[in-house]
Amino acid sequence: MQSVLIVIHILIVIALVAVVLLQRSEGGALGAGGGTGNFMTGRGQANALSRATAVLAALFFATSLLMSVIAGWSRAPHSILEKAPGAPAGQTAPAPINSGNILDQLKQLQGQPGPPASPAAPGPAAPEQKP
Repeated sequence: MQSVLIVIHILIVIALVAVVLLQRSEGGALGAGGGTGNFMTGRGQANALSRATAVLAALFFATSLLMSVIAGWSRAPHSILEKAPGAPAGQTAPAPINSGNILDQLKQLQGQPGPPASPAAPGPAAPEQKP
């Protein structure tokens, strides 16, 4: 069902692009190069092409919504807080690590030894004030 809907959606997209390119524009597009040999002229052409554009745009919108609804049916509800990023569906997140900065935490998660926990480095010494 989903693949059939995708094929229909692609055909609508191609038709919509073609209809938009056939419309007359002030700057010149594919539809602006004709003379008296056009199959439709003047007001009738603008009315039919604008109506076709509106119908194809509505179909594009409807198929887009339908595809998103069908894709949502196949998903099981879950919480993003229950699993770790990149972990399988049944695995829970590890306990938080409270030491070091984010780089140290990532290294510990990967199993690499991080730098030893040390107190914060002292800043530059303040100049002495003379009385």
